[in-house]
Amino acid sequence: MISVLRKPLLTEKATKVGHANQYVFEVAPEANKLQIRQAIKAMFDVDAISVRTVRTKGKVKTRMTRKGMQVGRTNLRKKAYVTLKQGQTIDIVSGEGNED
Repeated sequence: MISVLRKPLLTEKATKVGHANQYVFEVAPEANKLQIRQAIKAMFDVDAISVRTVRTKGKVKTRMTRKGMQVGRTNLRKKAYVTLKQGQTIDIVSGEGNED
């Protein structure tokens, strides 16, 4: 289950959707919604109402070096937007789930 969830995302957009009881995680690209839901349940002991996933393609990056221009790509990322039941929260900083 640890290999499904990679890390929580603490971006500006992720904190904006936090008021709607949603949390954003970076997940493995091959993980499906059922595996993500089971990993959230096992790790934080909370119930997910919905799981939405987004795949973002890697960006093309170029840089100039002494040997000339180098072109590369960043890796593909998959994010999961998880909505929890009313009254349940995840404390992302310490990694523990709790119920009010």
